[in-house]
Amino acid sequence: MIAPRLSALIVARNEEARLPDCLASVAFADEVVVVLDRSTDESAAIAAVAGATIIEGAWELEGERRNAGLDACTGDWILEVDADERVNAPLAAAIRATIATSPHAWHQVPVDNYVGERLIRFGWAGSFGTTSVPRLSRRGAKRWRPQRVHPGLDWTGQEGPKITQGALVHLVDRDISDMLRRLDKYSSAKAADLIASGNIGTLRANVRRFFSRGFKSYVSRKGYREGGWGVLLALCTGAFPLLSYLKAALEPDRHR
Repeated sequence: MIAPRLSALIVARNEEARLPDCLASVAFADEVVVVLDRSTDESAAIAAVAGATIIEGAWELEGERRNAGLDACTGDWILEVDADERVNAPLAAAIRATIATSPHAWHQVPVDNYVGERLIRFGWAGSFGTTSVPRLSRRGAKRWRPQRVHPGLDWTGQEGPKITQGALVHLVDRDISDMLRRLDKYSSAKAADLIASGNIGTLRANVRRFFSRGFKSYVSRKGYREGGWGVLLALCTGAFPLLSYLKAALEPDRHR
């Protein structure tokens, strides 16, 4: 039997500082494709030295940018990795073993989330973070929807068992201030999506989501086991939809 070919896809913008380590972690793939969105730093040169196929352009929507990368991959399977993520050795081995025998269309991979040097295992929920992601898929099985932040997914085929060995090491934020800046950035992008959809929701519904999502993060996802970090995660998880709504409702011209 001929072993299935694996493409590693990295989508980035001005990530010269983090791209080398990311590229090194996916060197086990048969092909590496790097999509650069309006990058002005040395990312293209770094990707070229690593032997990656480089796609450069400008995309307003995250979903369209990621689909351009999927279309450029030629492998039988595609592993999507962001510039702030690294595939550790056990996960690399598990991915190779999975695609060698899997009859399924896609698989979830586990994620270890770090804020600075702190590994935070509990409390990730909603759009602010997750402990597994559907990043391994057959070519043609996955399409991202045309949205700016955390776009939805459309699938062809059935999901397989989650990979449980190793982890995608995600360097989520450098510190608490970085986490809050991410909340501000993501909620602005989500506000633009809400305005474009023509339905921004209601204040009452989003206040309710603030509490329900915070509860899910802190209690259901056991954020309380992380001490103060769990409180912070619950706050950000609940605030994301509420802030997005408030920006769309109160400052529509800034986010249109």
